[in-house]
Amino acid sequence: MRVTVTRFSLARSHRPVFRRPSTPTIRALSTSLAHHLNNTAVMSTAWKPVFPFAQRLNDGRALALDVWTIFSAANLPPDCINLGQGYMNFPPPSWTREAAEEALRSVEGNHYSPTRGRVRLRKAIKEFYGTQFGKELDPDTEIVVTSGANEGQYAAFTAFIEPGDEVIIFEPFFDQYLPSIAFQGGKCVYVPLHPSPEPAPNVKTGKRSWTIDFDELRRAVTPKTKMIVLNTPHNPVGKVFTRAELEKIAQIAEEHNLIVMSDEVYERLVFDGQEHVRIATLPGMWDRTITVGSAGKLFAATGWRIGWLIGPPSLIGPTTAATIRIVFSSNTPMQEAVAAGFEQARERGFFEQQLKEYEERRQVLIDTFEKLGLEYTWPEGSYFILLNISRLRWPENYAFPATLEGRGRDFKAAWFIANEIGVSSIPVSEFYCEEHVNIGENYARFAFCKDLDTLRRAGNRLQRLREYIV
Repeated sequence: MRVTVTRFSLARSHRPVFRRPSTPTIRALSTSLAHHLNNTAVMSTAWKPVFPFAQRLNDGRALALDVWTIFSAANLPPDCINLGQGYMNFPPPSWTREAAEEALRSVEGNHYSPTRGRVRLRKAIKEFYGTQFGKELDPDTEIVVTSGANEGQYAAFTAFIEPGDEVIIFEPFFDQYLPSIAFQGGKCVYVPLHPSPEPAPNVKTGKRSWTIDFDELRRAVTPKTKMIVLNTPHNPVGKVFTRAELEKIAQIAEEHNLIVMSDEVYERLVFDGQEHVRIATLPGMWDRTITVGSAGKLFAATGWRIGWLIGPPSLIGPTTAATIRIVFSSNTPMQEAVAAGFEQARERGFFEQQLKEYEERRQVLIDTFEKLGLEYTWPEGSYFILLNISRLRWPENYAFPATLEGRGRDFKAAWFIANEIGVSSIPVSEFYCEEHVNIGENYARFAFCKDLDTLRRAGNRLQRLREYIV
């Protein structure tokens, strides 16, 4: 059964936001978390509102107890294997780290970079992408370096979203989209992707990637719609949007004069010969598309916080003006490291080798879930797999912390797996609005951006779930 599109107003503070605690209960919940999880460092129990805070903090879930806090390493068993958060347990390539060290040894490498990004890095981005966007990029007007992909997107929302503007996002969504839009006074309109019942080829329990109901998408557009946020390859589903799907999204964007924010940070993690299509290259889309990139995903360097945006001057110019006021400029030595990464990646065959390694890692989790006999979504891209945990049952008297009360069933499943099996994951209902939480609570997200030994150990542990499957 398909669910209907929900237009959810972030401005209506009297309406609960996705089963999150209301503002008056935040202090009590933080105290509860410390009590039940034995961790007083999670959130300050001494904090209390002295002055009225901006409503945007509540609208953007910024004050709510988030999934990353609940499932932080501090709250889980010491030997729990972390397949929840999407950071790597291996370093970036050595030649990029050497470039950062060289920058640190210089005087210039320790001071402000140009606000648009270092000339070397913008040139390296231009040369690396070449004509992938259907044209030669101008590094001065069509590329801006940002402090991570997330800050770049925030700057673009700041530049173009007015209070009351609506932004369409597909569910499940990367959780930073919501606050970044809400902080501008924007309103999210949620269009859910739908799990596919069709089996993936050559496996027993894997299912094909999730689908879009384009009637739902069209109904989501109103005269207030300003932007569509697209994420391909998709986190957390692992979906790679097809050319046909992107053409339909492009048609809607053109018909209604919408901006498209295309989050393509997993662009080099596309498996099985799938085609990564840049929506900016489709007819008529260059002038209305901001494409988002990330060194954290390309070079296994999530802590460097270097991203970039590519698009026409009419979109990059205002976004650059916003990012200058938000961060002024981005980390200098890490920009040098990323520039070196781009400059040498092709001759070293880095991305080709990296893709093969990720295919091996993906296979470990696929084999794990196949042996368990549990359904999972076949990951076409990114480094996540969604496991269907609806058949998982735990003892009726199992003691869960109070912080899980009111959350989706997947929160309890992920907590049980982490504490009893020793492998952490992330409950997917976190990435939904309240009306669609029933879709997400059947799934837990497992990351395979870890070394093979870690993934194999996790796979062995997960086989113990057999006794809890019905």
